[in-house]
Amino acid sequence: MEPLVQMKCVACRGDEPPASAAEIAAYQPQTPEWHVIERDNIPRLERVFKFANFMQALAFTNKVGEVAEMEGHHPALLTEWGKVTVTWWTHKIKGLHRNDFIMAAKTDQLYL
Repeated sequence: MEPLVQMKCVACRGDEPPASAAEIAAYQPQTPEWHVIERDNIPRLERVFKFANFMQALAFTNKVGEVAEMEGHHPALLTEWGKVTVTWWTHKIKGLHRNDFIMAAKTDQLYL
C-alpha cells in the first residue's frame, strides 16, 4: 500500500460506503497514535497533540487548516493551552473514509 501521507484526498460523493473494518485495520498501522472513537453514532479518528504553550498550539492549528483547505477535507479542531485535538470524519457518509486516514497521516507529518 502506498504511504497515506503521499496520497491525495479524492472527492467523496456521499453514496460511497464508509471504510470497512478491514480497511480501517489496513490504514491504522500508518496512523498508530489515532483512536477510532464514536460520537453521535458516527465513528471518527481523533488525536490530541501536546505543545509547550498556546502559541505553538495555535500555529499547529493553522498549519492543519492550511493543509485541510488544500485537500478540500476539513477536521474539527479544538485548540487549547498546550494542546490541539484534531478529529477527522467524512460528513457526507457519516463515517470514516480513506480520506480521513490520509489527512490523519498528513497531520502527523505536520507535528513532526
